[in-house]
Amino acid sequence: MRGTISHVITRRRETEPVHMRAHAVSKRAFDMAFGAVALALSAPVLAAVAVMSRAAGERGPFFHKSLRVGRDGRLFTLWKIRTMTIGTGGPAVTSSDDQRVTPVGRVLRRYKIDELPQLWNVVRGEMSLVGPRPEDERFVDWANPLHRKVFTAKPGITGLAQLEFSAEEALLVDGDPERLYRERVLPAKLLLDSYYLDHQTARLDLLILGRTIGTVLNPRRR
Repeated sequence: MRGTISHVITRRRETEPVHMRAHAVSKRAFDMAFGAVALALSAPVLAAVAVMSRAAGERGPFFHKSLRVGRDGRLFTLWKIRTMTIGTGGPAVTSSDDQRVTPVGRVLRRYKIDELPQLWNVVRGEMSLVGPRPEDERFVDWANPLHRKVFTAKPGITGLAQLEFSAEEALLVDGDPERLYRERVLPAKLLLDSYYLDHQTARLDLLILGRTIGTVLNPRRR
């Protein structure tokens, strides 16, 4: 299947309009500038969260690293603040009633603070501020044309799918979370990510970023 996605990627880039390639260049410049500033500004927040976690009695590593599928189907290490207890197994997705999540972790997840370290992925060029959500390889089906299309792009911290499913954890209760994710959430996410790739512009990116900030500051809007 890797050969298949390489063919799709090459064909997509060869037929990509000039204005789309120009958008990609300006998008990377914006990611670098905004990402670096945001990462620097987030440093005091990360330090405060680390102190709060230790004060709450949590032990273990502060950061959580996991492999995700990125652009061209390449795996990369995604950074987050750890929000779960150490050494617990369980499903690869999290529901709102997941007992693995720590008390501090619930607050961090509610306000998406746990995702701030992904700004480092943006600065490194592994992610973009806006784009399709990076996916766990266990949920990627390379035989699915939408999967192959979505992974021709650099994944993003936020995007149309992330906004639409900002309360995703509440949809994964009352059943097998992984099955619910595969059957109800993932297909809709793929359609939204595909739509974004076909219509992405700087204006759309700014609109998504603005709506993301509003959603983070007011979780009740989800």
